[in-house]
Amino acid sequence: MTMELKPLFGKVALLGIGLIGSSMAHAMRRADLAAHIAGYARSPETLDAAKRIGFADTLHDTPEAAVRDADFVVLATPIGAFGELAQAIAPQLKTGAIVSDVGSVKAAVVRDVALHIPAGVHFVPAHPIAGTEQSGPEAGFAELFDGRWCVLTPPEGTDAQAVETVKMFWRRCGSEVELMDAKHHDIVLGITSHIPHLIAYNIVGTAADLETVTQSEVIKFSAGGFRDFTRIAASDPIMWRDVFLNNREAVLEVLGRFYEDLAALQRAIRWGDGEALFNLFTRTRAIRRSIIEAGQDTPAPNFGRSRARRN
Repeated sequence: MTMELKPLFGKVALLGIGLIGSSMAHAMRRADLAAHIAGYARSPETLDAAKRIGFADTLHDTPEAAVRDADFVVLATPIGAFGELAQAIAPQLKTGAIVSDVGSVKAAVVRDVALHIPAGVHFVPAHPIAGTEQSGPEAGFAELFDGRWCVLTPPEGTDAQAVETVKMFWRRCGSEVELMDAKHHDIVLGITSHIPHLIAYNIVGTAADLETVTQSEVIKFSAGGFRDFTRIAASDPIMWRDVFLNNREAVLEVLGRFYEDLAALQRAIRWGDGEALFNLFTRTRAIRRSIIEAGQDTPAPNFGRSRARRN
């Protein structure tokens, strides 16, 4: 006989109902994690779309109204708005509530949010490492977090039970959970996410500016590698602007190392050093295989030629 899991929270407030926020709502519905889901967005169009989809019990155009009586509050707007949001909702947070977030930068979030958290309220920063290039409430789906990692970066002294509750929340949303220091998180995500996005934005911009190649040729003859870059470069520009502005130290540190490695690759090509190129490509191919073995991707071919629904 299996016991039914009770809702983990009475009320959850999602401040931001784009891809991540709406996917959290769908995942909460699937796992019966909240008795009441409240959503906040500034845009009337976003609120109208969320109302049509129906993933929230109530929708609000102010964050203060959304968080009233909430047990779990999640900041899911672009990172640059977190400090202002935290300051606005602070007087409305009830004692014992947990405040979290979904930002892909953590040290800056701790810096901007922690000072506004009232005594008796627990702050457990989180980063679900999941997403697509789509945005908006229509882009959300419950399976987004399945089999993905969620990193928690609680500041020193955070209530242990609050951390355990947030861990349980994300596990019931389908994620694996790991705890990490905020600054270390920012270095790790700098190399695994932020720099790849920066390179994607840059290479697509270079292609658009290349005078000897027309834009129609770039589109018509896009090979698989460039298509992958354009998918990444289609991500939400506001979100990624805030990521780079708030993780500048880690990004610049990793970017410096990238420049050094790129210079070495340039020398190998210039001097015809086939052995150096072969060794690098062999080593990087092994990384790809490790990612597949870890269940973070599939080896199934995807050449962008399917006419079926594309995620």
